[in-house]
Amino acid sequence: MQSISANLNIMIKAAEKASRALIRDFGEIEKLQVSTKGPTDFVSNADLKAEKIIIEELKKARPYYSIISEEDGSETNKDKNNTWIIDPIDGTTNFLHGVPHFAISIALRSGDEIVSGLIYDPIKDEMFYAEKDNGAFFNNKRIRVSKKRDLNSCLFATGGKFKNEIDLPLRQSGSAALDVAYVAAGRYDGYFENNVSLWDIAAGIIIIKEAGGVINEINLAQNKNIPIRAFSMAINDKMLEILKNF
Repeated sequence: MQSISANLNIMIKAAEKASRALIRDFGEIEKLQVSTKGPTDFVSNADLKAEKIIIEELKKARPYYSIISEEDGSETNKDKNNTWIIDPIDGTTNFLHGVPHFAISIALRSGDEIVSGLIYDPIKDEMFYAEKDNGAFFNNKRIRVSKKRDLNSCLFATGGKFKNEIDLPLRQSGSAALDVAYVAAGRYDGYFENNVSLWDIAAGIIIIKEAGGVINEINLAQNKNIPIRAFSMAINDKMLEILKNF
């Protein structure tokens, strides 16, 4: 196994601990599907519970780091230079409907760049992670983006609503974090969307780069409505041309 930093180790432990609660809650979802109240309240509780576990674990190890989180755990602390960026469940709608495609996403922003990122799919037990200048990994195996050049044999992920017809093989999976991770691992050939939140893709930024992919410049000071274009080097220019009016 490749050596990882103390910070990434902390992130992995936090994700694994939160995942145990999420797996239990996901098991409950099936029962809640048929209740009249519906599982919506339950999901927000699952989100908050997972967030609380992650933040507690991170704070135990790094009490002064700042936090940006999708739910309500954001805080500016003594160390403003280092910030954890957390999404406790990316793919909440899937989670809500009992669809096993969602992930925990944790990134560390140091100064004005993401230096480590982790995306963990607890149901499939698939962990994608990367650190600056150290490569990208999937369950301890090195990953690289796809080498395909023919767009018709590619598969792309996207999200959100769009009116322009784009004649490409597309998937909408409902989890931006996993979409980016899958591009890094070569499962998808690219991912594009116009309005993602920082916590959905923060970890993916470093994972894509370290897997040899190309991602557009992301403004890390902006939390919402971020456009993302992530592709392999082989097709990046072609795709940006196609997406000019997207």
